[in-house]
Amino acid sequence: MDDFKKALQKAGFAGEILDDATSKEFYSHDASLFEVRPQLIVCPKDSDDVQRLVALTAKHKAKMPNLSVTARSAGTDMSGGAINESVIVDFNKHFTKIINVDAGEAHAQPGVFYRDFEKATLEYKALMPSYPASRDLCTVGGMVANNSGGEKSLEYGKTIDFVNELRVVFADGKEYTVRPLKKPELVKKMAQGDYEGGIYKNLFDLIEEHYDVIKAAKPNVSKNSMGYNLWDVWDRDTGIFDLTKLIVGSQGTLGFVTDIKFRLVPVRPYSGLLVSFMTDITQLGDVINKVLTHKPATFESFDDATLYLSIRFMPSFRKYLGTWGLIKLMFSLIPDGLMLLRGIPKLILMVEFNGTTQEEVSQKIDALRADLKPYGMAMERDETAAKSQKFWIMRRQSFNLLRSKVKDKHTAPFIDDLVVNPPHLPEFLPRLRAIIKKYKLNATIAGHMGDGNFHIIPLMKIEDPAEKAKILPAMEEVDDLVLHYKGSLSGEHNDGLVRGPWLKEQFGEDIVFIFRQAKHIFDPQNIFNPHKKSDADWDYSYKHIREHF
Repeated sequence: MDDFKKALQKAGFAGEILDDATSKEFYSHDASLFEVRPQLIVCPKDSDDVQRLVALTAKHKAKMPNLSVTARSAGTDMSGGAINESVIVDFNKHFTKIINVDAGEAHAQPGVFYRDFEKATLEYKALMPSYPASRDLCTVGGMVANNSGGEKSLEYGKTIDFVNELRVVFADGKEYTVRPLKKPELVKKMAQGDYEGGIYKNLFDLIEEHYDVIKAAKPNVSKNSMGYNLWDVWDRDTGIFDLTKLIVGSQGTLGFVTDIKFRLVPVRPYSGLLVSFMTDITQLGDVINKVLTHKPATFESFDDATLYLSIRFMPSFRKYLGTWGLIKLMFSLIPDGLMLLRGIPKLILMVEFNGTTQEEVSQKIDALRADLKPYGMAMERDETAAKSQKFWIMRRQSFNLLRSKVKDKHTAPFIDDLVVNPPHLPEFLPRLRAIIKKYKLNATIAGHMGDGNFHIIPLMKIEDPAEKAKILPAMEEVDDLVLHYKGSLSGEHNDGLVRGPWLKEQFGEDIVFIFRQAKHIFDPQNIFNPHKKSDADWDYSYKHIREHF
């Protein structure tokens, strides 16, 4: 790696190049259960640096077969998508500019934290609404790489629905603009006869050859982050070829995104929350169907374990609220404590409505509350941000609490992002809980109830061989259950090291072969983020499960 480092310096790489032990240790982890130690970390200053890096990687690949580059930003990836044993490329150091914002579009670099991005868009009363629960920690580049979604996906969709244009460095070491093309533009692009034209022509031919098979392979769920989104690239009916649909969610395995233009939506000025405390989940299916008929903006949930965790570590919320905010939060929980005397809820359901007036929101809440009354649940309505804040904090911060506060065990996100269509949940959830109980997994369950998307985060002593041995059989049983109900193994968190090895189970061998062909079109030397997506292998992943915390 010394020769490659010298080649970078000689080529005029302007950013930092790190190979000290402390840096290697820091970049060997993301938010997943894996550990992969890199040999080199680079922090490119600009697009020219990224192009130099990729071109040199391609040039040196023949004599350094294990050389590769993996993009990383905030390091909040839960699938192991941001770690690699060769070169880590940190976009969070210098690619941090918000270039332009107006009411309809925001233009930013991938290392911008979403929290800063949102602050800028809100000045125009606009929002890019596909933010995940880690909204205070993640970057917009990571959201593009994983095709992130979150609490507003029920109404608005995912990140893939908000990307207007990308700048991407492909494997030839050059940067290109990627945007939707009409058929005449596509034909012209394919006729270029250069590297970029070859990508468009070969990918178009691949999709055309397998058009019906590819379209049929799209999981029939509200959201999916498994595999490559080939089914959304070319549409014969509209005549639109949109390569952004493939780059989004590809986890940096096809090229490096250096620049992003997002579509924004107007912020609705009023919102309100109806919270239901469900002590008996046998009627969950009926409740879900009833709620969805009211077309809520958001339909979230968290379980009793998450509730207990939030109460146990309530002082930690001072970081987000300040001392006075924490005091007000604790006082606001007193009525809920009295309500809990009716029984500890197994699930807390949060249904949010938006509107142009507060009266409109109140009417929506009243109508749903009347429809849910026969189910005998305790309910609370919160029609101000201050009142509803306590529940959003519990829902959004549960994973951070698990990571930082439970010292004797560690988060093990390996069944953390499954999706099953809501009508199946009354059957599915008890069977899922039975598997969790069978393997004695101490796990919290939170999710996007309206999408059937659940985040199950077990707490485990992974360094204990007996605990580590549970991972594969438990994952196999959960995955088989999800696929039995025609679900997706990932709705938001993507494949990475943890789910990439199960693409064949999700899609079948024929589609995985097509995925590999698509990867080869973009990256024939496999320089971008190996061991992910169609290049993943469970033996490799299992060998890199963390042993020390």
